[in-house]
Amino acid sequence: MLDLGFHCTRIEAQRQAAGPTLAVGLRITEAGGAQVEAIVLRCQVRVEPRLRRYATREAERLVDLFGARGQWAGTMHAFQLATVSHVVPRFRHEIETTVSLPCTYDMEVASGKYFASLDGGEIPLALLFSGSVFLGGANGFAAEPVPWHHEASYRLPVATWQEMMDQHFPNRGWIALRRDTIDALRSYATSEAIVDNDDVMERLLKEAGWTPR
Repeated sequence: MLDLGFHCTRIEAQRQAAGPTLAVGLRITEAGGAQVEAIVLRCQVRVEPRLRRYATREAERLVDLFGARGQWAGTMHAFQLATVSHVVPRFRHEIETTVSLPCTYDMEVASGKYFASLDGGEIPLALLFSGSVFLGGANGFAAEPVPWHHEASYRLPVATWQEMMDQHFPNRGWIALRRDTIDALRSYATSEAIVDNDDVMERLLKEAGWTPR
């Protein structure tokens, strides 16, 4: 019988990636002494927002995700960050491997809104594992499933996420808009001789009488 264990040892920004990506360090153990030829691993990463505290400003930014703070008992639930696949090479007893976890900065996506709302502290993550383990034997290869009960946890510093995004989008964020809204903004910018999108939005906010708190 396989006796697998999964431990998250680190999560850090992957500096050479083409887009925002976290490098997830995993230590995988097999205490039964079996020769593992490979694991086709599936890793689901979830954010556990209830497992941390929030400052007043952070809570105000999270209203569109979870409602007012008084509603959180019924509205604040775990949500998925990503599901990725990874091939673990041959090992016996123990191996260290790194899983690449692509991330988004889209403010229309729950994870993008959530991360961008935090000023500091840590983000509680849960990692759930499944997949197939391939074992060597006298009669060839055998395959066994990785049961879903295998989990690991990690508290990701908000500063790590901010560092990753700053590598690719320094002082930038993304908001998805309808095409007709984009066309209207471009037409407005042209008529007002405005060349920078930030200047367009600042002008519209000023005309609406809105000042950031």
